[in-house]
Amino acid sequence: MKRFWDNAAVVPDPGPGGFRVLLDGRPVRLPGGSPLLVEAPRLAEAIAAEWSAAGGAKGGEMTPADIPLTRLAGTAQERIAPDPAGMVEGLARYAESDLLCYRADDHRLAAIQAAEWQPLLDWAALQHDAPLRVTTGLMPVAQDPASVEALRRVVAACDPIELTALGVLVPGFGSLVLALAVVQGRLEAAEAHRLSILDETYQEEFWGLDAEAEARRRRIAAEVAQAERLLALARGAAA
Repeated sequence: MKRFWDNAAVVPDPGPGGFRVLLDGRPVRLPGGSPLLVEAPRLAEAIAAEWSAAGGAKGGEMTPADIPLTRLAGTAQERIAPDPAGMVEGLARYAESDLLCYRADDHRLAAIQAAEWQPLLDWAALQHDAPLRVTTGLMPVAQDPASVEALRRVVAACDPIELTALGVLVPGFGSLVLALAVVQGRLEAAEAHRLSILDETYQEEFWGLDAEAEARRRRIAAEVAQAERLLALARGAAA
């Protein structure tokens, strides 16, 4: 769409608290029609900065890609906060087939995976009382229902912003454990992404770079970086 505003600004919300982002005095509205409401001032300022830059100037072309934080914050407010149960259950199911539990048949790659991944599985076991079973190959391994339930409770305790971030991180990594490690400050998103693609980067050492896979990895890396930035701003960090 074309940019229709000159200025973006942050103002306190006159109702329940938090902040609104105004475009020439009019609030940014979500697809459902309600004004975007942001609790954290740093996040509100970052969202306003997105709108200030989008399209360059009045009349310029912009796309949703220009306002990633707005889209994430809007998802948290409009889609997750009213009823988080569906998101919680969907994310928790990843514990049943977490990437970190599946080691390669190639003993060299399996050794790398064990060295890089096992510390995160140990962390999940100790931090959340959720030991997960490991297998070799792609055949499914049944996880202890108590461990899956323990991780579901961790997810259920997350606020809407954290659930929104997990909604990007978990499928991006194929791992609930890696995503929770990012949300809880155990890992940075870039490191978690590196761990999630050990298999691909190992294979490329022998067969060369796959351009399509590399483009997909760059896209996922950008998405998980935005999710991490959302978390940092919502928690008051400068990001």
